[in-house]
This record gives sequence, structure tokens and C-alpha cells, in this order.
Amino acid sequence: MDKYEKLEKVGEGTYGKVYKAKDKTTGQLVALKKTRLEMDEEGIPPTALREVSLLQMLSQSLYVVRLLSVEYVDANSSTGDKNNENAISKSNLYLVFEFLDTDLKKFIDSHRKGPNPRPLSPDLIQSFLFQLCKGVAHCHSHGVLHRDLKPQNLLLDKDKGILKIADLGLGRAFTVPLKSYTHEIVTLWYRAPEVLLGSTHYSTGVDMWSVGCIFAEMVRRQALFPGDSEFQQLLHIFRLLGTPTEKQWPGVSSLRDWHVYPQWEPQNLARAVPSLGPDGVDLLLKMLRFDPAERISAKAAMDHPYFDSLDKSQF
Repeated sequence: MDKYEKLEKVGEGTYGKVYKAKDKTTGQLVALKKTRLEMDEEGIPPTALREVSLLQMLSQSLYVVRLLSVEYVDANSSTGDKNNENAISKSNLYLVFEFLDTDLKKFIDSHRKGPNPRPLSPDLIQSFLFQLCKGVAHCHSHGVLHRDLKPQNLLLDKDKGILKIADLGLGRAFTVPLKSYTHEIVTLWYRAPEVLLGSTHYSTGVDMWSVGCIFAEMVRRQALFPGDSEFQQLLHIFRLLGTPTEKQWPGVSSLRDWHVYPQWEPQNLARAVPSLGPDGVDLLLKMLRFDPAERISAKAAMDHPYFDSLDKSQF
């Protein structure tokens, strides 16, 4: 890791610390993600290797944050524990990503508060949403779910107007999440109802629900469903979209955490996103369908009339 000069700690992700650093030879800014690995007898666990190679493949897309390299630092070589058979070997894997200095949450915040509050331009919302769908479609086409899409995980290159998906679920290999050191509660605002209701089998629809929530948030400059507990989160959703029925969503009442909820009628979604035209509202409705099987896919979303006025050749 001597090739990198650590500049500052920029965060503590679920799986480890994140540093802003500089590549000493090229001067390129990078984000270093330090991940603790519990080694098994053979060395790096194969699940971790699979995840990393998957990440390398996915990051070939312009709309996924690029993984530049992977550095392995053997923690044992310095501890002198080589002869101790019982020492659990913990090693660090550093994932080196391109560095982007802002994310969609900060970007939306800067339009909501501060000296110059103003809506995001409709063209920009359209462009960012298209790029998000393109990135998500890329992941889904390789059988990878993100599972935690939220504005904080969408990094922006403001000069080029590019949006990139970050924090792609290393959730399967690095199973022991570190506590978020700021003790911030993991946000539920973008979580699909099937996950909130304890469904164990979920698919690409979980990401599309999050995309819908993010779309609405760009338009509103505030979260669509800001719940502070799983129960409250569901109530927010049901109050706006109506309480789901078996007819709308077959099997919903047999999900693990289903209770009998107040029977709310669906509200007019257009009122929640007043500046969005009819095509945008239609696309949003298709992303926020209760039945995950009915939710629009990322690939189909890219062909929706909402994007007809967008010059897609630039992407």
C-alpha cells in the first residue's frame, strides 16, 4: 500500500473504513476501501474472490464506480504469529476505486438548502435517472442485485454530468458488517415492501423500488417515504399507495411480517411529485408497483416514453 498516500478518512462503510488517497506515481485521486477478511486454511475465502472478480467485471460499466485495483495486505506477516496454529488470520483487502467528490444526496441537499435553493432541472433528473437505470440494468444482466440503492450510494461526476452506482453489495462475501461508526441508523427509506415484510425470496424488483424512491426524491428534493422504523416505513408507503390487497399482490398476507393494517385508499401519486409530467408519473407508478413481479425492469424503464426527449446516443 506504499504506492498510495492517505489524505483523509471519508467515511466508514458497512464493511470497513474508506479513505481518500492519492496514487503517488500518477497523482490520481482514489477511494481506498479497507476490508477485513477472515482467512481460512487456503487463504482468501473463495466467496470474497468471487465477489471481487464480479465487482471488477461490473465496474467495466461507465455507470458503476470503477474498481481500479485490489491490494492484498497480509496482516500476519508483521505479527510474528506464523507459528501459532490457533491464530485466526485476519488480513486486509484494499479495494481501490476511482474517487468522486460528491453524491446524489449532497447534490439534492445543495438544491434544497443553502444560499441558493432551487429545483433540479427536469433535464438533469431525466439524465440521472436514465444513467441509474442503465447501471442497474447492467448489474441485473449479470445476476447481481445491489440491495441498498440510495442517494448516498450514487456518486456524481458533476463536470461530466455522470452518475455512478457505488457500494455494490459485497454483502455476500463480507458477511460481518462493521457497525457504522457514526451509529447512524441504516436508512429504510428506499427499502422495498417485500423486504420490509420479511420476504426471503426477492429479486431485481427490490432495486427498482429503490430507483422509484430516488426518482421521486430528485423531483421533490425530499424523501418520498421517510420512515424511522420498519413498521413506520410500511405505513408511509401504504398511506400514499394504499394498503396492498391479495388481488393486487398475490401472497402478500402470507409474508412473515404481515399484520392487519388500516385499509388506506391509494392517493393520487401526481400530487406527491407536482412538477413531474404525466410520462414521469406513469414511469414512477410502474416502479412503485406493490407486486415485485409487476414492477418495471431497469431495461424496460429505459424504453419508457418519459425518456423519449432524451438524446440517448450520449450514453
